[in-house]
Amino acid sequence: MPLALLALAVGAFGIGTTEFVIMGLLPQIAADYGVTIPTAGLLVTGYALGVVLGAPVLTVLGNKVSRKRMLMLLMGLFVLGNLLSAVAPSFGLMLTGRIVASLAHGSFFGIGSVVAAELVAPDKKAGAIATMFTGLTVANIVGVPLGTFVGQAVGWRTTFAVVAALGVIGFLGIARLVPAMPRPEGARLRGELKAFRNPQVLLAMAMTVLGFGGVFAAITYVAPMMTEVAGYSEGAVTWLLVLFGVGMFLGNLLGGRFADRALMPMLYAALGGLAVVLALFTVTAHDKVLAAITILLVGALGFATVPPLQKRVLDQAHGAPTLASAVNIGAFNLGNALSAWLGGLVIAAGLGYTAPDWVGAALAAAALGLAFWSAALERRAPAVETDVDAAGATVRTPLPVHH
Repeated sequence: MPLALLALAVGAFGIGTTEFVIMGLLPQIAADYGVTIPTAGLLVTGYALGVVLGAPVLTVLGNKVSRKRMLMLLMGLFVLGNLLSAVAPSFGLMLTGRIVASLAHGSFFGIGSVVAAELVAPDKKAGAIATMFTGLTVANIVGVPLGTFVGQAVGWRTTFAVVAALGVIGFLGIARLVPAMPRPEGARLRGELKAFRNPQVLLAMAMTVLGFGGVFAAITYVAPMMTEVAGYSEGAVTWLLVLFGVGMFLGNLLGGRFADRALMPMLYAALGGLAVVLALFTVTAHDKVLAAITILLVGALGFATVPPLQKRVLDQAHGAPTLASAVNIGAFNLGNALSAWLGGLVIAAGLGYTAPDWVGAALAAAALGLAFWSAALERRAPAVETDVDAAGATVRTPLPVHH
């Protein structure tokens, strides 16, 4: 794997850390600003919505900029947002800093996925994408617990200053290691938008929303589930989340490896397994050992879908993949927000802390149904031959059908 992937992974590590570390620092931040915990929770919601908005907007604005330069600009925006969070004198400015940092998230992973795929041979694209996303998964194993510890020991502002420093390292790595990769001459905004007319692109994004939404339906409420149902202490929740991060790391590697060999079977296995494990979580949540194993499996099966779904979007939006790739990253966060809301509804309805697991199982099962539907549509579609014309635009010619 090229060293450029390491630079992308470092950037992904910083982004993953700032996205998830906020959950462990909410009590301290709320106390410092004199706001309630639910109000402080807007720092999580605002970030997720910023990702959904920033992914398409910044990708479109950067349409005429080389991919390397755009990645550097996005890391600069990420550093600025985290520095603002670190020094914000008011909650409003803190929220602004979170949103500024989040705007870089979707475009970075979207454009980074395209760059990573172009750095390697065609049969290694999903593995390259998985290598970049390794930074995000390692963030949940190392960055989030370490950032939480630093925040609790010397103040949460220090955590965001450290994350900003990680962004600077990512910026320098991209500047030094990522080769100059100008956009193809034939790639224009109109072509990028045409990708969304392909039902397969939309189906892949819907699978992203539902599949990863299934994961977050359960994980969003894992703390009260583990303390009130499994009987863990509050202090153990941090290490259970580390276990979830380990599962994400393993699932990401497996998803990247096997998606290059058999993408759709990999999706069937991951989504089907995720639906089953989430349904079983309603039972295993009552036992400490089984609950810990289940958390590991949820992380592994959930993140095993990420490289194949991201590659699926790139494949189906062939010739103009950048915007579709970025929007798919926003789809992950849309799924997070949707599933967290649905999980909260069933808890509020008095169905208990394990009820979100049923919500997650239903979402994952729906994503599996879409995967089968997508494959069926693809089998019925006429085969096409892909070529590039003199202007660099992608041309697809239907092949004769042989019966």
